Amino acid sequence: MTLPRIGMLTPSSNTALEPITAAMLAGVATLHVARFRVTEITLSQTGLAQFDDAPMLHAASLLADARVDAIGWNGTSGGWLGFDVDRGLCQGIGASTGISATTSMLALNDILARRGVRRLGLVSPYTEDVQARIAANYAALGIETVAERHLGIAENFAFAAVPPERIAAMAREVAAARPEAIAIICTNLHAAPLAEALEAETGIPVLDTIATVAWGCLRLAGADPRAVKGWGRLFREGR
Repeated sequence: MTLPRIGMLTPSSNTALEPITAAMLAGVATLHVARFRVTEITLSQTGLAQFDDAPMLHAASLLADARVDAIGWNGTSGGWLGFDVDRGLCQGIGASTGISATTSMLALNDILARRGVRRLGLVSPYTEDVQARIAANYAALGIETVAERHLGIAENFAFAAVPPERIAAMAREVAAARPEAIAIICTNLHAAPLAEALEAETGIPVLDTIATVAWGCLRLAGADPRAVKGWGRLFREGR
């Protein structure tokens, strides 16, 4: 049986998402990656300009050469730029390649809607202003951030050096507010492998953004996310 091919757009300085996604999709789909330059996560003009459509669409065109079945923007920029930016990107990818696309944040929002989540916990490595922008964009959707933790880091490469123990501690702190779900927002954190244990410990769904875009791409490719084993409730329940 030929496995579906999943294409991912990846920040150039990201070292976490490729090995994590490859392990997550092993035996379920094959992973194919195209990079474009991203080195910082800030609200500066330089930081925001990294996510202009042109380099992302060029990277998507290279994935199209591999005849992938779905394309994911494995990044969270829509969280602070606005979710409509991600929707526009996916429309552009579809128009230019003929391949359906999603993003980490659009897939996360789909999952939150399916679960009826209105009380959210946010965990990220980002700076205070970026975290506040994410919370404001969720408030506009009617989703309250009842607890949040962030690390104040702006360098994208540095996110991958955050110890898993620190990520787990932030998730536990947020869990104390009893949100309906915990979103770990960043695709350069080693957080996805923690979901299964954190969910067992807290009883709260843990939605990591590497996992959400993998879930979304599998659905676009016509594959069943429940084929992914050991990566948390999202895949076990398929939603």
